[in-house]
Amino acid sequence: MTSAEMSIAEHVDELRRRLVRSFIIIAVITVLSLSFGLKPFTISVTLPFAVDFMPRLSHSSENASTGTLTLYYPSPDPFNNMAVQLTIFLKNTLLPSNVKLIQTAPGQAFFAQIHISLLIGVICSIPILIREIFAFVFPALSTNTTKAIYKVTFPIIFLFIFGIIFSYILVIPLTLNFLYKYGESVGAETFVTISDFITFALQFMIGFGLAFQLPVIMYGLSFAGLLDSKFWSRNFRYAIVIIAIFGALITPDGSGVTMWFIAIPMIGLYALGIIFIRRMERRSSRVIINRNNE
Repeated sequence: MTSAEMSIAEHVDELRRRLVRSFIIIAVITVLSLSFGLKPFTISVTLPFAVDFMPRLSHSSENASTGTLTLYYPSPDPFNNMAVQLTIFLKNTLLPSNVKLIQTAPGQAFFAQIHISLLIGVICSIPILIREIFAFVFPALSTNTTKAIYKVTFPIIFLFIFGIIFSYILVIPLTLNFLYKYGESVGAETFVTISDFITFALQFMIGFGLAFQLPVIMYGLSFAGLLDSKFWSRNFRYAIVIIAIFGALITPDGSGVTMWFIAIPMIGLYALGIIFIRRMERRSSRVIINRNNE
């Protein structure tokens, strides 16, 4: 049955089924990340000496080398689950050495783990969620719109992950050091609660994951013929205001300073999106001219 042949009630029922399926997938991954931890095991690997890149190698011959490769497998362990392991990893790699992570209320650490597990569930489910959304709206879309969705689906996932990595490697460490320098200047002992730290780190990661999708979303809308480069250029000043509001909403502190750590890269991404859209329009114009000449 095509989209045009389905009644409103059937559309609603299909949407309900897809939403329920998506929530079940997120819930299952969330529960698994709360119940299972990753345990390492090592295997011996023999490689040609020419491609010797493994750590802890002991050479067995002139032309070959052996080493150990560390892999991980899930194991039931609710007290050292994936959420706990991720918290420890974030603490060790993001917090300045002089900042202590504390718990000020019973259950604070537990609820922080639920927060992280839910994030793991959402991130791991993104490919499935996109597929469900696409499968629902596909029948009602024009050919150009479906081509645009095919064209931007993978970049959206890639840029979401890249935004998280960018915030983890660069933005969060710079922001934390910037903010805690003020505590050091007055000689204050610096502590942060586990819930505040997790909220801070995760909001930045999700925020940058969303922010880095901006140019590809702009490109997709323009590719589908819904908007053009003139629209994006004409509304640049309004975009700056909206981006600043977005940065203020997703940053966890009220200082008005950290929001610019997100807003400034987003403004750059907006300008980059305009450049790509103009290139696409010029390429399309050349194709049309060549067809007319033929």
